[in-house]
Amino acid sequence: MKRRTWWILAAVILLTVLPLWLARAPAGGFGGADDAARQAVGTIAPGYRPWFAPLVEPASAEIASLLFALQAAAGAGVIGFWLGLSVARERARRAADPTREYDADR
Repeated sequence: MKRRTWWILAAVILLTVLPLWLARAPAGGFGGADDAARQAVGTIAPGYRPWFAPLVEPASAEIASLLFALQAAAGAGVIGFWLGLSVARERARRAADPTREYDADR
């Protein structure tokens, strides 16, 4: 592998592991942003009534989790497609112009 790839891999590993090692869990554990926002709104404006209701409410928490996982998988698919397309485009460009020298560590 190229030196640049190793540096990027090391940076990704560090960015993944360091927060887990350095950050401490809050007293109540990690919670969702929805619950935290609901509590903050309840503290700021106790009489607040939501002006919008979801059009479709999942039948259970498991279905909501499934929809969330599908959404994450679709996002990962889009990112993977973009990465694959970028690599294929770069290979095609190099194959089309073999006389041009490319910097290996760039």
